[in-house]
Amino acid sequence: MKVKLDIECTPAEARAFFGLPDVKPLQETMMKEIENRMMQGLSAMDPEQMMKTWMPATMQGFEQLQRFWGQLAAGAMDPTKK
Repeated sequence: MKVKLDIECTPAEARAFFGLPDVKPLQETMMKEIENRMMQGLSAMDPEQMMKTWMPATMQGFEQLQRFWGQLAAGAMDPTKK
């Protein structure tokens, strides 16, 4: 035996029927918060601010890389180290 039911209802009616909460107010609140955070993040996209943020870490990494290659070269030049 096969039974087929076609139910026409809106998503809100289906949620109410199954006892699920309406998350639209929560979603709207969260979207506003996300929008605010994104707008605040755009202020950090200022080129001058980005350079101030990135340069110290970049220069430190570059100096570490130079030291690494220097130590590697010094080790290769010294035949007593293996």
